[in-house]
Amino acid sequence: MSTATTPDSTPSAPVRAWLPTMLVLAAIWGCSFLFISVGVRELPPLYLALGRVLAGSAVLVAILLVKREPLPRDPRLWAHSFVVGAIGSAIPWTLFGYGEERIPSLLAGIWNGITPLIVLPIAVLIFRTETFSAQRGFGLLIGFLGMLVVLGAWRVQGGADLLGQALCMLAAFFYGLAIPYQKRFLAGTALSGTALSASLLLCATVQLAIVAPLVTLQAPPAPWSLSVEVVLSVLALGALGSGLAFVLSMRNIRLIGASRSSMVTYLMPVFSILVGVIVLHEHITWYQPVGGLVVLLGVAVSQGLLNPLRRKPPVPAEAPAT
Repeated sequence: MSTATTPDSTPSAPVRAWLPTMLVLAAIWGCSFLFISVGVRELPPLYLALGRVLAGSAVLVAILLVKREPLPRDPRLWAHSFVVGAIGSAIPWTLFGYGEERIPSLLAGIWNGITPLIVLPIAVLIFRTETFSAQRGFGLLIGFLGMLVVLGAWRVQGGADLLGQALCMLAAFFYGLAIPYQKRFLAGTALSGTALSASLLLCATVQLAIVAPLVTLQAPPAPWSLSVEVVLSVLALGALGSGLAFVLSMRNIRLIGASRSSMVTYLMPVFSILVGVIVLHEHITWYQPVGGLVVLLGVAVSQGLLNPLRRKPPVPAEAPAT
């Protein structure tokens, strides 16, 4: 998933034109944590990520062939695509896989919600594509407190749960690094969203195809040796989460702009929690969704959707009676 976080001047379309698409996107990306949880039952996380980027690449390349649209030819674009393919796809999707070997999918979905909080300081301090303000700093503080609540900082004793949450937090960090990088080096190109996404996923496919056998020290399992549920999960992650979802996301960006379309991030944890509880029968403790709500509150404040620091204008004094 990649969403921009800067304000833009794109005219707003009617709500009915973009809200259904946003709900579908939130459902697809929110359910991806369910598919990851199912996939890692039989696949090493690196091979699960490889299957995802391979399926996503196939879908987007097929769309380009139908549209008769070429892939980028500029070597510099491919170099930047190689970087974003690694930090925005290959690495975080692998980390989420390793994380979900240790924690429930719904908790991984909650940690994904911190991505906008990570984007802001990186965009301000490293890529200088954002400006800082007291309101944004206050939002980051709220979000940080929410992260501590999700983590259950007062009762953490280490072990697999803590490691799993740390891996998902690190995955969100890489998402937060990829978004401003893509904005800084790729957003200004004339390349279409579909062609750009295809180049990113193709680069990630090459990276994982090289790294996965070296790290796992084993060949990828034959598709026919996997259960139907795992095969369908990999296809759903690739075709839906990395293919169709990107096309829908680009549609919303054109309709309402990148900043408003990024609100899908706030809806994803809702779907990840619902499918985790209903489909996988996962259990959740009270402080995890509460902390998630606090994180989303921090995101809303930092993104300007809420402004508790706004001063009310002074009430004019009444004119004296005559």
